[in-house]
Amino acid sequence: KNWRMYDYVVKELPKVLSDNFEQLNTSCASIFGHSMGGHGALTIYLKNTDKYKSVSAFAPIANPINCPWGQKAFSNYLGTTKSEWEEYDATFLVKKCNTVSTSILIDQGEDDKFLAEQLLAGNFEEACKSAGVPLTLRMQPGYDHSFFFIATFIDDHIAHHAQFLKSA
Repeated sequence: KNWRMYDYVVKELPKVLSDNFEQLNTSCASIFGHSMGGHGALTIYLKNTDKYKSVSAFAPIANPINCPWGQKAFSNYLGTTKSEWEEYDATFLVKKCNTVSTSILIDQGEDDKFLAEQLLAGNFEEACKSAGVPLTLRMQPGYDHSFFFIATFIDDHIAHHAQFLKSA
């Protein structure tokens, strides 16, 4: 009941940053994350395309309504009414989003043991295609869910965000 990560990321943290670092322009921001944090980045971006210039994710749990991890978490936090879960699932949100003009970048390790049952990147990819949302989904051979995977491709994600932040 006291865990409000969405409010912290979208409202509180930008305010703390702007209050303490006047040189920062918090209206020109991007967001990314890994695994459940990657899903959080996707949903935050899709709900706030006016606040964030770009989004990327490493191995996000892309369709939690349809995976065991997501179903357990959503039933614990949101109750058992599955139709109410859609507002918290990136795959459902992207189907309704008509304000995405910058490409979403996702890197996914092909050897990630969670890929088939938990992460469901293909579901998100299909939703993006049907909604006309640009997506770059890169399946990386030989990589799993580890921080080594993130360290290998983080420069690409920084460059992805930089191109959209420079044009803002």
